[in-house]
Amino acid sequence: MAAKITLSTIADDLKVSTATVSLALRDSPLVAESTRIRIRDRAKEIGYVYDRRAASLRTQRSDIVGVLVRDIINPFFAEILRSIEKELGSNRQTFLLCNHGDDLELQSGFISTLMQFGADGVIMSPSVGTEAEDIARVEAAGLPVTLVARTVEGANVPAFLGNDEAGFHLVTKHLIENGHADIALVGGTRLTSTGRARRRGFQSAFKEAGLSLSNREDIETPYDRKAGYAAVDKILAQGKPPSAIACCSDTVAFGVMHGLRQRGFEPGKDIAVTGYDDIEEASIAGPALTTVNDGHDEIGRLAAKALYSKIKGEYPEAKDVLIEPTLKIRDSVNKIS
Repeated sequence: MAAKITLSTIADDLKVSTATVSLALRDSPLVAESTRIRIRDRAKEIGYVYDRRAASLRTQRSDIVGVLVRDIINPFFAEILRSIEKELGSNRQTFLLCNHGDDLELQSGFISTLMQFGADGVIMSPSVGTEAEDIARVEAAGLPVTLVARTVEGANVPAFLGNDEAGFHLVTKHLIENGHADIALVGGTRLTSTGRARRRGFQSAFKEAGLSLSNREDIETPYDRKAGYAAVDKILAQGKPPSAIACCSDTVAFGVMHGLRQRGFEPGKDIAVTGYDDIEEASIAGPALTTVNDGHDEIGRLAAKALYSKIKGEYPEAKDVLIEPTLKIRDSVNKIS
């Protein structure tokens, strides 16, 4: 049987200490870059695999972080996750992912699994129904928490999310300024902080313009295409079609646009459509979607950075950090007199 390749094997080959090898393989700035490169190259050459379990015993850290989101199929969460992964990677951390689907039991079970694996912390876009006490119990059990995209009232942890009230005010104001007063609202739910904030922004834009809200059903849906597509029938069943449909996510807007075309309406010409989130697909949709960039890349980066600070024993301020939105004006809003 071949001898096991260890840190000592590399250290003996390169005439350095095992401590230097260990630091180099963790990209420590305490080791000169030229030495780090030599050590990494030699490790790769002889097939050395870093023993994370042994390192965990020494450092009392696993460098594993849990990430909980509602649905990774939603590009909004996928793009947030990309920025989380990049920031974690800069600290040589990796993550385990859970799609909780707003299932509290699934969320709780995943957190329990993280604890069993000795995870260092968790970034949560919390499930509907999560209470401040739930988050407090996780932290009391030794698992630091930061929140992303959603917040929980009374939770004493850092939370990073877009300023959704301001963002939805921007996009609704844009519709009103282009002559739209009969606007249907589709997507999201009042059961989340995100859904409530976007509805407040919608209402405040009407109030600012001195207009009454349209006498239309507020259609709450999941943030997905199928829900947006199905919502079109509900909107048209209310009688005269609206001049515009404001969607609480880009994915819902894509479903709405498809549904309108299936029923003989051209989005951006017959009925204006707006989205929210500014996912990558929005700029190349047909028509290109007017939407709001809520800073999701920054949201993910800051949440991961704050969690790493907590893991190191630092204490970032436990408050909601709102990323200011930017209106992206494209082709899906027509001007009417």
